[in-house]
Amino acid sequence: MTEQAEKGKETPAAESEAAEKAVLDAVVSSDEETAQEEVTPQTITVEVAYARPDKQMIIPLKVKPGTTLEQAIELSGIKEHFPEIDLAVNKVGIFGKLAKRDVVLREKDRVEIYRKLIADPKKVRKERAAQGKKMKKGSSEAE
Repeated sequence: MTEQAEKGKETPAAESEAAEKAVLDAVVSSDEETAQEEVTPQTITVEVAYARPDKQMIIPLKVKPGTTLEQAIELSGIKEHFPEIDLAVNKVGIFGKLAKRDVVLREKDRVEIYRKLIADPKKVRKERAAQGKKMKKGSSEAE
């Protein structure tokens, strides 16, 4: 064998040690990067969500800290997928709680755009309760 071929050839133990060192170096550098991101984050991750009975969409976004709820909606491009969205009409919120459009978002917030209700929940409950009472009477008479 030539001298160059012998230099390039490593023993299995040396290869294993080199692989372990590479993995440890990667973990340490990853931890350092994570620590730097936590101290001075350049972006935060948020989601913008909208749903219709036939189509739902959640768009993940990376935005700058200080981004408002309305800015995130605009940046997401969700209005292109759902042209019926009108922020002057539709209410918005974060994780199911109503919020104003100028609220500053935090890491991992989910911005939700709400549709108008097509039925009054109180009225529907009353109707269901009335139907339930009728059904009970009808089922006891059949016995």
